[in-house]
Amino acid sequence: MTPDIVVFDIGNVLIEWQPERTYTDVFGPDRAAAFFRDVPIHRTHLGVDAGAKFATILDLIEDYPDYTDEIRFWVEGWSRLASRRIDRSIRLMRALQAQGIPVWALTNFGEEPFETSCIDHPFLTEFDGAVVSGRIGLIKPDPAIYQALEEAVGTRGAKILFTDDRPENIDAARARRWQVHLFDGPEGWAECLVQAGLLTAEQAA
Repeated sequence: MTPDIVVFDIGNVLIEWQPERTYTDVFGPDRAAAFFRDVPIHRTHLGVDAGAKFATILDLIEDYPDYTDEIRFWVEGWSRLASRRIDRSIRLMRALQAQGIPVWALTNFGEEPFETSCIDHPFLTEFDGAVVSGRIGLIKPDPAIYQALEEAVGTRGAKILFTDDRPENIDAARARRWQVHLFDGPEGWAECLVQAGLLTAEQAA
């Protein structure tokens, strides 16, 4: 079945999300490794993805004062943490839209950092629509966020083609009978879109 709508994850699909690499560049490998070992930064940030205020990150300073600079950088250096675009994925998004195919985002992204990233990366405002976890208080792979996307676009099941880099998020979409692609690079995603009959090889180049 040819899908009616294509849904993109954002992190590691359209924008690289590799904070450990950025911290290594900024603070050095030893300090970065210690920070990610000692501070529950990813767990705390998941709360931001689920709707908590971005400033929640700074509350970690009370318990981890030795890492004050690193904790502040997560908030104040957000534009650098989420700076690297995946250009071919962006071209694929635009190629789909040029063919009249609606393109949506379904993303675990805090509301405030998402707004910052939309300023840094204006292509994030080009979606036909976006379901952003921090706006609605739901995160993948909770089935409810997939239902929210279905309700927003007015369709469900195999009419939706979804790509994400995390297997658990793909599994949750597959359980709703969506067509899915586990993203491991834009080359494979381009091939998927061609095989789905949405783009020609030339359009997907």
